[in-house]
Amino acid sequence: MNSKQLLTTKNQNIDYDLIIVGGGVVGATLASALRNSGLKICIIEAQTLTKAAQKKQAYALSILTGKIYQGIGVWSEILPHIGKFKRIRLSDGHHPNVVKFDTKDLDNNFLGYVAEHKFVLTALQKFTENKEQITWLSPAEVDTVEYNQDFAKVTVKINNQVQNLTSKLVVAADGAKSPLRQKAHIKTRGWKYWQSCVAFTIKHEAKVNDIAFEKFWQTGPMGILPLPGNRCQIVWTAPHQLAKTLQSMDETEFLKKLESHTGESLGKLELVSDRILFPVQLMQSKNYVKSRLALIGDAAHCCHPVGGQGLNLGIRDAASLAQVLQEASANQEDIGDLQVLKRYENWRKKENLTILGFTDLLDRTFSNNLLPIVALRRLGLWLMNQIYPLKIFALQIMTGLKGRKPQLSLNSKLLTCRQ
Repeated sequence: MNSKQLLTTKNQNIDYDLIIVGGGVVGATLASALRNSGLKICIIEAQTLTKAAQKKQAYALSILTGKIYQGIGVWSEILPHIGKFKRIRLSDGHHPNVVKFDTKDLDNNFLGYVAEHKFVLTALQKFTENKEQITWLSPAEVDTVEYNQDFAKVTVKINNQVQNLTSKLVVAADGAKSPLRQKAHIKTRGWKYWQSCVAFTIKHEAKVNDIAFEKFWQTGPMGILPLPGNRCQIVWTAPHQLAKTLQSMDETEFLKKLESHTGESLGKLELVSDRILFPVQLMQSKNYVKSRLALIGDAAHCCHPVGGQGLNLGIRDAASLAQVLQEASANQEDIGDLQVLKRYENWRKKENLTILGFTDLLDRTFSNNLLPIVALRRLGLWLMNQIYPLKIFALQIMTGLKGRKPQLSLNSKLLTCRQ
């Protein structure tokens, strides 16, 4: 996709209703959700759009995320290219007590999805291109932001030229190290874990490829998520040094160790991607908003990857903020006003904190070999199998069906695509 260029004279201000800094999945989701809102939007992305979509990563997408994308109108473009799972299996190492979730537990054809980054972001880019109300600036870099009473002034570098833009609202979708959050002096709370993750893709010999596994080991959880073509995305969490060893280990030795952890569920394995290493952290911003500024996605919060919640929280942020902004605009309110933005913060901050706490508890409880904790967690898995309402409650949390849902998801009738 060719980025749209601004044709302006020097020192001329260009007014937008909102400027989104960061054209990744979360930022592009917000723009897509506001596509027909009548709001004038600018998305500033540091990379070319083609390069931004080439990121080698895959994500778990929840049922709620699917409903949001269906409500936006982009799900039919994404769904044919992604993995779908009908079953989830939770296990504690090699312990025989496995918690089994199936589609009959929820009124949906699938329990979740697994999407490669390129298919999601490319679909969102195409959905917003050639839309009169949406302008992409790419590649472009934000230099400074000045927040005034009635507007924000954003200085952008485009092709070594400086452009001044004005907007009612600036949205930071610029990642966990968000320069916009830091320059706005918004403090964060949290910690870095003692673990890192090794993410990679494998091919396998299993006859079915519709199961998502969450295997808990004393060193950390392992998520195994199905992709099309008898592939799986694996995120293997381990203490930092062990994770580095897993990344650099000889491929044959690595696959042998991996097969000892996957057991007989996948059969013989083949590594079909690089092993990407990344540290994990828990982070919650003290504030999600200030006057003329809102944080979404990793700029606002980060959680442990166990359960695949991270990106889904960001997508919910985007859909929720879009709803707040559309309602405010319809009521002729100033969308950058702090009182308007507080509605978004009050909605999302507590819900995100609940998931951050849930993933932290899971990791600490299962990444542990103390006998009382081992006994307690295995009792918990047994109880989940025995008490059906408890099992459904846990499944609803994992699939995003607990908590307040954006109107976009309620208006959608989720499309399904059988493998």
